[in-house]
Formats: sequence, C-alpha cells, structure tokens
Amino acid sequence: MQYLKLLRPKHWAKNLFLFIPSFFAGEIFSMDKLEMLALAFASFSLVASSIYVINDYMDIEADRAHPVKKSRPLASGAVSPTAGLAMFVFVVLAGFGLAALISYKFMFVLGIYFVLNLGYSFGLKNVSILDILILASGFVLRVKAGGVAADVAISEWLNIMVFLLAVFMAFAKRRDDVLHKLQSGKDLRKASKGYNLDFLNASLAVVSAVIIVAYLMYTMSPETMAHFKTYRLYYTSIFVIAGLLRYLQITYVDNDTGSPTKILYKDRFIQLTILLWILSFYVIIYLPTNKSFFE
Repeated sequence: MQYLKLLRPKHWAKNLFLFIPSFFAGEIFSMDKLEMLALAFASFSLVASSIYVINDYMDIEADRAHPVKKSRPLASGAVSPTAGLAMFVFVVLAGFGLAALISYKFMFVLGIYFVLNLGYSFGLKNVSILDILILASGFVLRVKAGGVAADVAISEWLNIMVFLLAVFMAFAKRRDDVLHKLQSGKDLRKASKGYNLDFLNASLAVVSAVIIVAYLMYTMSPETMAHFKTYRLYYTSIFVIAGLLRYLQITYVDNDTGSPTKILYKDRFIQLTILLWILSFYVIIYLPTNKSFFE
C-alpha cells in the first residue's frame, strides 16, 4: 500500500483532461477513440506518477517539516529512497512503453510533459510565477495529448480556458501555503517567498474574471456556434460561474485550497456543478438531431 501511495493514484483524476477534446468534438462515444484514450490515460498516469515519485525524493527533508506531507512514504521512511528511485524508473519505462503503442506524436507530447515536470522537480518549482506556469502547462499538455491520441482537433479557446483554470487553482494552492507560513512562520516551499496574500488575492480575482469572460466568448463565438450548430452553449456558463464562486469561497472563507484534488473528491457542491455542466453540454451537443432539443 505504501508503494501504491507513492504513485498518488488519487491524482490520476487530473488525467481525465485527456478526454476533453473528444467530448467537445462530439466523439466521446466512439469506441475506437475510447480505447486509445484509455491507453493514453494509463500511459499518462504512469508518467505523472513518476514525477510525483522523483518530486517526493527531492523533497524528503522539506516534506518531513510539513504538517501533512510528512506522512508521505519517502518522508515517513515507509519506503526507502533506493526503492523510490527504482519505482521511478519502472513507471517511466512502463508509461512510455504504453505511449509507443499509441503514436510517436503522443510520445512526443508526453515527453515534453515529462521533461518540463522533471525540471520542475529539480528546481524550477522554486521560481515564483514560473512554478505556476509549469503546473498550468501540464494541464494544457494533457488536453493536447488527448487530442493526439483520439485524433481530434483542439480549439484554441479550449487550450486557453484549461490553462487559465489551472493557473487559478495553482494560485489558490499557493495562497494556502502562504497562510500556513503566516501561522507557523515556516515556508513550505521556496517559491512562497515570492508570494503574499495581497498579490495572490488580486491574482485570483483577475484570473477568475478572465475565465468567465473567456468562457462566455467561447460559447458565443461564431466558430463555436457553427461547429455545434447551436447558440445555446452559453447556458452552461451558470455552472462554470457557480463552480468558480464555490472554489473562491473555499479559498477565502474556509482557507482550505491546499489540495485541488481533495476538493474534487470531497466537495459535493463542486462535484454537482461539474456533473451538471457535463450533463448540460451533453444535452446540447449530443441529443439534438435535425431540430433543436429545446424547440
């Protein structure tokens, strides 16, 4: 169980972003594409886990001083550093082995993700702003990899919104680190020295506003309406706004955004908004045939 915990399988939920291009292309129920996406999901999850392993290896001492991270397998001593490195090599080889079964283009995108995040683990995470941009780029690369694996086109708007959403969550996570610093007097990460509450609060406000505007522009753009043959996509914006407001509430009121993955798994409001957003898109994109579903 400790070795499995080292791979952080709960964080594999982030790799569901690979399915987004097919969903928006209206081809999510194509079995051929689903088979390739399932393989891509497994490949990306293994490589992402290798980054978690090497990141924990590099941060053993720092994690031991963290109130939550001290229980991680390497920091707690449940898994030895040598065994951790062996696990790293194994999942990297397994992940890229599966990627080879998909396409060389998918391997290339996965390779960019791996190298970028390896650089993050080896020191780039200590550079303020750059750490957030790298984390956000990881989600854009997931979307790109999903488009490559399923052989579907990806809208520029989709890339922009995924990037902005990832930046938003990363800022919220850094805010949680700054709050911990104010309470304990200890920096959880070196990059935290480049942030304070005023800067992070302003950044969250700006990015959340841009996300809403970008989403509305996407749903009402002529290209989008022509592609989906409907002008009604802007109806789904209510769930995007509700989800962002709830995340801001958790950030500012509860002061508990240290783990976006934990919020995804535990917060019922967030889960409901995501479900309703998916269902509304499904109704608008997949159900109508010759006439509008709403007419």
